[in-house]
Amino acid sequence: MTPFRITDKEFENDRVVFSLGDIIKVIIDEKTYHELSKDHEDEVIVSASEEKKIINRITGRGLVYISQATGIPIYGHISFGMIDRGTNLIQVRPMTGCNLNCIFCSACEGPMSDVLKTDYIVDLDYLMLEIERLAALKGDGVEIHIDGQGEPGFYPHFKELVKRCNDLREVEVVSVQSNGFSLDPKDIKDLEGKLDRINLSLNTLKPETAKKLSGIPEYDFEHVERMIRYLSESDIDILIAPVWVPGINDSDIIEIIEFVRDNIHDNKWPSIGIQKFIPYKHGRKPNVEVMTFHRFYQVLKELEGRYDMNLILNPSDFDISYRPSNKTRFKKGEWIKAYLRAPGRKKGEMVGVARDRAISVETKKHVGDTVKCKITRTKHDIYHAIEIK
Repeated sequence: MTPFRITDKEFENDRVVFSLGDIIKVIIDEKTYHELSKDHEDEVIVSASEEKKIINRITGRGLVYISQATGIPIYGHISFGMIDRGTNLIQVRPMTGCNLNCIFCSACEGPMSDVLKTDYIVDLDYLMLEIERLAALKGDGVEIHIDGQGEPGFYPHFKELVKRCNDLREVEVVSVQSNGFSLDPKDIKDLEGKLDRINLSLNTLKPETAKKLSGIPEYDFEHVERMIRYLSESDIDILIAPVWVPGINDSDIIEIIEFVRDNIHDNKWPSIGIQKFIPYKHGRKPNVEVMTFHRFYQVLKELEGRYDMNLILNPSDFDISYRPSNKTRFKKGEWIKAYLRAPGRKKGEMVGVARDRAISVETKKHVGDTVKCKITRTKHDIYHAIEIK
């Protein structure tokens, strides 16, 4: 289990409140703390104590700390852990929670979310144990892509995670998805030689439009601009990844293409990856006319000709290839029994466990209960189920 680095400790109202950087707050009953402190240092108490409440300061939601000791598997849930889609790219999701309330967010993330009730954070040693195992299964030429439902750069062990992934023999590329707000110039310097590429979410070059799209009136556009400049001067590749929201940032997409053409050079990979806005069931849905895939790619093709740039990206642009993968544990429609081990991501959900997989279960039951449920999703070893009554 990886110890947290404590940056502050306060005693208030019969509780001990630990700050782990700017992101995480851990609350322990003062009586419990004094009992544990007889034999343990604060770092061990914060990491190992079962009688604690963890809060994500960014979202205000409770954080579930997932380590090997919790019995919650690292595979199976779309929000945390690891996702294996049968290629040489391994998605690693160390933490949920975002500082932005993007009006198009597929996960309805951010402090203003009216859908999400729980955040998750995965122990670094637990992550690395499974990353090493899966990378060995995949063989040479693995890409570790650190992403998630939120801003993965806020993970307290982010730089250590990048370093340890980079050190693995099978790993050729370490990349991350980021909105830029978790970065500063020192981070970028520290990550050089370890992180290969940042896919940076930038949806406009206009500060006012950025505030509208991000759902954050205080969106610090100048900070993002500075991070792009520092990254362009580093040995870390930068891929600008805007989401095209029709009727809101149409002209902005053109401006971003021209900005990338004029300012980002000598990349090993494409410098821009334009994403189509897709409305999801539980995501935010701005009142816009959704572009069809046919029209989206038709326009990108036209823009490719105009700017002589690669805008329609394919797996081959990132050297993605099929590799051995984990076997799926369930069949769609199968009835199973799952043990509920943690609160679910959304209201009306719990994290269930069965056959060494975490499952998102729609149920009104509670942690510690066993629920009979029907598997409704199995794709890419990610599982969803509904309770059978």
